[in-house]
Amino acid sequence: MGSDTDNRTDVLVVGAGPTGLTLAIDLARRGVGFRIVEKAPRPFDGSKGKGLQPRTLEVFDDLGVVDPLLETGTVYPPLRVRIGRVPVYRGRMHKLKDPTPAVPYPMVIMNPQWRTEAVLRERLAELGGTVEQGAELVGLRQDEDGVSAVLGTGETVRAGYLVAADGGRSFVRKTLEVGFAGETRDEERMLIGDVRIDGLDRAHIHVWVRPGKGMVALFPMAGTDTFQFMAQLRPGVTPELTLSGFRKVFAERSMLRDVQIGELLWASLYRVNIRMAERYRVGRVFLAGDAAHVHSPAGGQGLNTGVQDAYNLGWKLARVLSGAPEALLDTYEEERLPVAAHALGLSTALHDKKAYKRDEETQQLLLSYRGGSLARRGGDRAPDGRRHLADGTPVRLFDLFRGPHFTLLSSGPVPAVVADVPGREIHAHELAEPYGDETYVLVRPDGYIGLATSSVEELAAYLAMV
Repeated sequence: MGSDTDNRTDVLVVGAGPTGLTLAIDLARRGVGFRIVEKAPRPFDGSKGKGLQPRTLEVFDDLGVVDPLLETGTVYPPLRVRIGRVPVYRGRMHKLKDPTPAVPYPMVIMNPQWRTEAVLRERLAELGGTVEQGAELVGLRQDEDGVSAVLGTGETVRAGYLVAADGGRSFVRKTLEVGFAGETRDEERMLIGDVRIDGLDRAHIHVWVRPGKGMVALFPMAGTDTFQFMAQLRPGVTPELTLSGFRKVFAERSMLRDVQIGELLWASLYRVNIRMAERYRVGRVFLAGDAAHVHSPAGGQGLNTGVQDAYNLGWKLARVLSGAPEALLDTYEEERLPVAAHALGLSTALHDKKAYKRDEETQQLLLSYRGGSLARRGGDRAPDGRRHLADGTPVRLFDLFRGPHFTLLSSGPVPAVVADVPGREIHAHELAEPYGDETYVLVRPDGYIGLATSSVEELAAYLAMV
């Protein structure tokens, strides 16, 4: 989106992975002018980040993409760990939970990343947006009024703001000379790929451990006939990213003679990187997703944290472009940097312990912005649930929250101050039952409680700030 005549747009999104696509969808539904560019000539086709956490599913519910993802996805199947043909462990990574009124999506859902991105691109197209593939960012400069971005196509795009969702090797982060503190564990590498293989059931995650050789695991990818192949590598060993290379690793670690990899569709050599950007904002440029933080794959935090970076930033960009105070954009780093630091520590601890089990902490439902400048006796995720409007109509809370607006839940008459604030979409509802301990609960567009108060004056002051 954006003008074809003067190459100007409100927001330029660099990178079309899950983070960039989430941001583009959020901007599109808010009517913000944007363009999203991606240096790769075609969409990503690997499984890579396969786990969608419960909080991310709630984000995708709001953005209108949860249903197609749930139709093809599945909960993680049980693990089967063997030494050769000898079983040594069987269990689940995640405790099975049923939906509740407060938590409609309690389970981590497995979906290959390529499908998650495809669903997001389809939603973006429905909203009138499209990814510009093969458009690499090769230069940028900024001033007080905007950012000038030079693409490899020769075009210069002028944008009010630029969001870098261009991955762990971010060109934008390096150009801005933002520190990327942490470590690269060159001795800890992993062979990853998507394979077709006959002779294995698809009802389990298969893991083999051979002393002296290492581990190999096969995850059945939901809704496909493929498995994600993962194998830790010993220091100094660099296998070929070929079918024969994968076959060799599988054969020596599984010790199976009657099962063989038939086809290799995607392959990658992964090094454990544990890093976080020292800043998330430099002037009119923002870092999000892997450009701001890279994780070990343990715990499934990376993709999910990036999606929620975008979800936090999208409404703030839209508000400032509509006239809200510029200081609102400072709360992006204030809120998301500590969250990423927490997720980074969590995934690293799970990686170091080589732990299979996962718990509520990895599901990201407990993450909070408490203590921040936008949290006035609030900051936590606003739970789903069932209530009645004052006239007795039953409602689901997530249905009230869904959309780009703020939501005011009131246990008394809705105050006139809500209608008096110009240029802001607030959906106000008088409930028959209270939502919390205060008269007014204001839920932000990203589903977090911004304010809980019984003071109309305090409500008015908060609305003036956002």
